[in-house]
Amino acid sequence: MTTPVAQRPFVLSIPAAPVERHGNVDLHLPTDAGPAPAVVVVHGAPLPPDAPDPRDWLLYRGYGTLLAASGVVTALVSYQVSDLSALPAAADDIAAMVEQVRADPRVDPERVVLWFFSGGGLFAADWLRVPPPWLRGIALTYPLLIPFPGWEVDARFLPVEALSSGTGVPLVLTRAGQDIPPVLAGIDAFLPAATAQGWPMQVIEVPDGQHSFEILNHGPQSEAAVLAARDAVVKLLSAT
Repeated sequence: MTTPVAQRPFVLSIPAAPVERHGNVDLHLPTDAGPAPAVVVVHGAPLPPDAPDPRDWLLYRGYGTLLAASGVVTALVSYQVSDLSALPAAADDIAAMVEQVRADPRVDPERVVLWFFSGGGLFAADWLRVPPPWLRGIALTYPLLIPFPGWEVDARFLPVEALSSGTGVPLVLTRAGQDIPPVLAGIDAFLPAATAQGWPMQVIEVPDGQHSFEILNHGPQSEAAVLAARDAVVKLLSAT
């Protein structure tokens, strides 16, 4: 029997951190006293209506645990996208949850990274277009950066086009070499556009990795990629 995606184990084994659930936000908390920098993790979309809450997926909980062990408050947010018309409302919900995280007294509100996964990459466009001063960087892991063929989405959710009006916060992009073609096509369009516009960029390659390589392709290559992304994000948060 195939293990459901939500129950597939994370590539790294890390002792669990304290977790608090506040509405649609789970906080994975470091042991050190705050205020600490924060990462807000935005999961992929759309998901089937009966999908388990992504905050409970071992994939995202693995990242929460990993970052908390590095001294970072990690917020896993949960939102709903039933169809493409729901993107604007979901984007507004995500923005409100980011502010909820920044308002927590254990968080340094001036040191935040947003980390977008998979279909959540479309939501990065808002933050690329007008990065707030407290945003230390944007991380993107196997991100969807152009809509799937046949999708019609508002121009608000086109990250490649958003690059031309942004101010250049640092970017960390993880590319899985065996990802699905539409995701790879979006990354292939995004990277040269970002370079042409002068965006600071670190690309982490997982040549043999599939989409969701952290739960599908256990091994040294995947482990190294996850740790490299963690290190890049923590470095952005520690920069003065």
